[in-house]
Amino acid sequence: MSFEQFSIIDSTLREGEQFSTATFTTDQKLRIAHILDEFGVEMLEMTSPCASPQSEADIRALVRANLNARILTHIRCNREDALKALDTGVHGIDVVIGTSPQLMQHSHGKSIDQILELAHDVLGFIRQQKPDVILRFSTEDSFRSREADLWRVYLAVSSMGFANRLGVADTVGVALPTRVYELVRQLVRLTGLDIEFHGHNDSGCAIANACAALEAGATHIDTTVLGIGERNGITPLGGLIARLYTLDKSYVAKYNLGLLAQIDAMIADMCDIDIPFNNYITGSSAFMHKAGIHAKAVLADPATYEILNPDDFGLSRHIAIGHRLTGWNAVRNRAVALGLLLDDDTLRQITQQIKSRADDQPMNPHEVDALLMEMAVAS
Repeated sequence: MSFEQFSIIDSTLREGEQFSTATFTTDQKLRIAHILDEFGVEMLEMTSPCASPQSEADIRALVRANLNARILTHIRCNREDALKALDTGVHGIDVVIGTSPQLMQHSHGKSIDQILELAHDVLGFIRQQKPDVILRFSTEDSFRSREADLWRVYLAVSSMGFANRLGVADTVGVALPTRVYELVRQLVRLTGLDIEFHGHNDSGCAIANACAALEAGATHIDTTVLGIGERNGITPLGGLIARLYTLDKSYVAKYNLGLLAQIDAMIADMCDIDIPFNNYITGSSAFMHKAGIHAKAVLADPATYEILNPDDFGLSRHIAIGHRLTGWNAVRNRAVALGLLLDDDTLRQITQQIKSRADDQPMNPHEVDALLMEMAVAS
């Protein structure tokens, strides 16, 4: 397992740029990079310098920023792309080529023999030009590739001795965790190289698949902030953190968890989208408790109904009380917070008033507080 020793490759500045409303300026990219670096992600992946002159300039700007995170760029498997990537001074180059029948026919049009010949040429060229560069080779659309083709490519590339890392990409979000686990486990066993997992979320399995990859021995997971990316995006940074935190808090202790809310808010603002109400950790409902029986237990011991502690993320829980499901323990907790001394009978009476009024329309917090203070004066 690699839960204790894994690295995050955040691809908000590459995969995230493919999101429908993401058009990051150079200044925005630098802001994103700095806060992700402060959060502690180990690597930042950027759009290929071949995409546009501005993309190349942005890579150079981030390289000059001297962050702790290593700067990577994602390129096609050809010498022209490799030469331009090397010239930017990046710390790592992520080479990719499709191996599924769909991509071999409709993307690059090459056979497996041609893919292997090209991979040897391009990877060897990169390693010759810059011996210390971090070099990854990934198959695109790994889980729709023919198994024989996939293994032929992976084993041949690993035997070349050029790549530091092999990439597994669930490009259309079709994989199940069991399939991810099996493929990664075999790659670890047969190649001995670091393994990176890139999972799309078209069918809702990106986080589960990422964790299956780690459990099988993967060393690197691709994420983006809020999961933005092509179509439904990829493994969200906050979602991966939440999943690993629930397994063992020590797995994510190396990251500055208190920055997650700020990071999510920044990307939401730049992309002109709302953070989903049920977003992992930072959604408005993430630490919201409403039902009376739940509120009573949470007030006694938050862990009763919370697997994530909001304090660890610089956040707080909220007990909603202005509704028909409220319980008197929650009302009492609010009265105490307001410094009001009310006996249990009065609190139960107030609770019934809230329930009755809320049957017509929920009361807002100010209305509840006004009722509590009115009853405190009357008593």
